[in-house]
Amino acid sequence: MEDTFPDLGSLSDKELKDLIDNLMAEENEISYKRRVLHGKIDILRAELVNRLRDKHERGDSMITGDDVSKLTEILAGKAQSPEDDSAA
Repeated sequence: MEDTFPDLGSLSDKELKDLIDNLMAEENEISYKRRVLHGKIDILRAELVNRLRDKHERGDSMITGDDVSKLTEILAGKAQSPEDDSAA
């Protein structure tokens, strides 16, 4: 799909209908991928919750030293944003 939007006045009725159909097909594909991603995220979160629950039941520490360090950096305003990480 092109990034530029066509001059709608220059399109024939058929070209306009084809463009609509193509964009609707693209939207359906993106929506499907989004639903799949949300499903995967839900599965991963459920696994994490189960692991944390198991740790809690065993009496293991739920918070590590790394967690405390990261929280301290965040609260002190020293944490890198995700944008900073991607620039590296």
